[in-house]
Amino acid sequence: MAEADLDVVIRSIARKQHKTLMAAARKRHARLIALAAKAKTGETRQRFRETAKTTLLMAGAAARRLQITAENAADSYARSMKRAVEEIRQAAEAKAAKKAARKKS
Repeated sequence: MAEADLDVVIRSIARKQHKTLMAAARKRHARLIALAAKAKTGETRQRFRETAKTTLLMAGAAARRLQITAENAADSYARSMKRAVEEIRQAAEAKAAKKAARKKS
């Protein structure tokens, strides 16, 4: 069933994007923490640590929004495919009923 396959593809792409985004955020976080460790003043150190913390928080929020959007898109696609299949089935039944009515006449 191709409809289900595309639904799964949408979800798997979202998982891959989520992993990539979080990996990049962790990498940037590590770089900022390293800069904080090398900082000469306490103020600079604190600023780098805050930036690192904020980076992870914002990346997490973005990743959640990305995941929610993908889930919504996949669910919407699945619903629309079910609706389309139902409409096709009803049209076929109506056509068959019309044909049967003509035969009886």
